[in-house]
Amino acid sequence: MIDVDGSQKSGSGTILRLSIALAAILNEPLHIYNIRKKRPQPGLKPQHLEAVLTAARICKATVEGAKLGSRELWFYPSEIVGGKIKAKIGTAGSIPMLLITILPMCSFAKNPAHIHVSKGGTDVHHSPTINYLKHVLLRILRGMALETSLQVHKYGYYPKGMGEVSVSIQPNPKLSPLCCEEREHISLIEGVSVCTFLADRKVAWRQAKAAEQFLEKHGYKTNIKIVNDRSNPMQKGSSLTLWASSDSVFLGGDAIGELRKTSENVGKEAAENLIAELDAEATVDSHLADMIIPYIALSDADSVFLTRKISDHLETNIWLAQRILDTEFKIGRIGNLYRVEKKTS
Repeated sequence: MIDVDGSQKSGSGTILRLSIALAAILNEPLHIYNIRKKRPQPGLKPQHLEAVLTAARICKATVEGAKLGSRELWFYPSEIVGGKIKAKIGTAGSIPMLLITILPMCSFAKNPAHIHVSKGGTDVHHSPTINYLKHVLLRILRGMALETSLQVHKYGYYPKGMGEVSVSIQPNPKLSPLCCEEREHISLIEGVSVCTFLADRKVAWRQAKAAEQFLEKHGYKTNIKIVNDRSNPMQKGSSLTLWASSDSVFLGGDAIGELRKTSENVGKEAAENLIAELDAEATVDSHLADMIIPYIALSDADSVFLTRKISDHLETNIWLAQRILDTEFKIGRIGNLYRVEKKTS
């Protein structure tokens, strides 16, 4: 049995998410305790609980201790079957975080997986936006030979959520390595600026315009799609996701609208987040870095990328992948960047 202390390293939900995914892939029972020990409200919140239960449906697992507030559970996986799976969070809990839990599992499924998640948050704090997932994470996974598609049916924001998303994954246990050590020139920044039932205030346009002006001052051309969404009458909101990518560069930046935060500040914040990555000359942004660790660890070949910082989540995911998969990562410095390498021998 895999035994994991959730209070180690970041002490956050990332330990739960990755432990569940790797236990399912290895088809080994998991005991995890002190779940989210270092968070203000430890234990399973609705999004974490639904992530565990969704993972259990995908791999026919038996679960003990899976209830709201639980700080300990046992997960007994069986075959990862894939198929059509429905999940319902019921709050503004993060849909992207739920998907981050189950995506690695689905690459090892017996059948293609079609996941439908409803009544959750697509664009909420402490989580990547749904468009970051679609245009940054899923793009890098396609380069690693994991084919996916994502459709947003309803955008969902804090506090009501009510977002709805579908994802399809074609299994491929033979993931390709990630080799992103040479920084290519980036001239064009792309993006998606979304507002839901705020078109009368030109929120999506104002977000995009502020980001465009900021990025042009730094010498970058932009192509930002404006989406005046009407999918969710229950919850107004907005977000902006930007990305700069090539065959060996995967950088994103996002920001979320909120009360008393101007659309212009949303646009500037997203642009500043991306510029920080571009100026550092990273090849993988500091948030994406921790998300791709499971796939790199599961690949049979060496991988390497450059990132501007070692976040708590990145350090935690490397620690957990090394512990559970018995793989080896090395972290070095190249100027102001960190070189993260996975060695197979």
